[in-house]
Amino acid sequence: MTPKCFLRDFWRRHKKKILITASVIGSGYFLYRQYEYYSRRLQVIQRELDNEREADELIKAQIQAHFEHIQRIADTTTLPHAIQHLQTRIEEDLDLSHLTERLMMGKGQPNTLTLAEKLDLWENLKILSFTKMVISLWAITVLSLYIRVQVNILGRHMYVDTARGLGSSHLLEEAELVDRNDEQKFLAISDFLSNYGLNTLIPRMQVAVAEVLESKQLRDVFDTTTLRETTIRIIKIFMSTGRLHHWLDYLMPEDNQSSITGTLSTDDGATVTNINKFDQLMMETRAVLLSAEFGNVVERSLEVGVNGLMEEMEGSVGGGGSSSTSGTPLARLVPRVSQMGPLLLEDPRKTRFIQMIRGIPEVEIFFTLLYANTMPAP
Repeated sequence: MTPKCFLRDFWRRHKKKILITASVIGSGYFLYRQYEYYSRRLQVIQRELDNEREADELIKAQIQAHFEHIQRIADTTTLPHAIQHLQTRIEEDLDLSHLTERLMMGKGQPNTLTLAEKLDLWENLKILSFTKMVISLWAITVLSLYIRVQVNILGRHMYVDTARGLGSSHLLEEAELVDRNDEQKFLAISDFLSNYGLNTLIPRMQVAVAEVLESKQLRDVFDTTTLRETTIRIIKIFMSTGRLHHWLDYLMPEDNQSSITGTLSTDDGATVTNINKFDQLMMETRAVLLSAEFGNVVERSLEVGVNGLMEEMEGSVGGGGSSSTSGTPLARLVPRVSQMGPLLLEDPRKTRFIQMIRGIPEVEIFFTLLYANTMPAP
């Protein structure tokens, strides 16, 4: 048999087996090539994921560094400056020296003041002393919380800026960068309370103080419990009088649309308001301050602040010695009350008052959640 005939006969007898074998080999080769292709693709994807994770870790490290930097600025510069400015304004607007000098003059020269004049001076001194103390307590508490809100909101925008610089896929591409001028202008709003808010805050607080102290006579005995209840009642009346969130007007400018720069139209015909970065920061801050959660934080912080104030006042209220349990006449307590304002407004880097507020669990939880919630989701 010739080779040609042999091959033909072999093909005829084994044709099916050969086709099946060829099919199996071809399929195996195809699957191998497919596996090799997808393996390489998976390796590329894995490298991209690794790179993205590294970029995310870098972003987190960068934003943490930025946040800590701004927090240090707030703690060492913004807050001390704001409180120092606040203390100066309160001392100027609630200067009690003219009252004490007239009372001292009347004491040294009995015929210079009538009984009615003395009583009127003591009544004014009582009202203004408590006004000064409670305003100092309220202002340092709320102002320190307000500045922390500012820092958290700046931290969010710094995250966006840092992510943009690193080319993160998680970035909101349309986000506008925060330049240094906007940042400084935004932080400078912490002086609004001293420059403008006190003008309205002082008379409003004075009305609340007068309402609470109207029934308190100078001969009435005050102990720590009475003083705490009196202070808390003043704060509650002040916070609840007027429209909801009226106290926000003392901290920051009124919300207005005068600085909106224009409007933009999207492809689908919708109109989008175009505002500058500073206005955006202010709008976000106002939204946080208007939240029920922040209201709870303010309330809790003021409670802790009152307790801290009572610790400072305890010796004066009791009068020392065996009288510590019976209390002190209000007339003897008023001078100490007037001195508490400057003590509360000492440099926050040296006083424990701010640290007490920061150590409140509810406050720390709020700012932890605020910082997390203002970060773009990964």
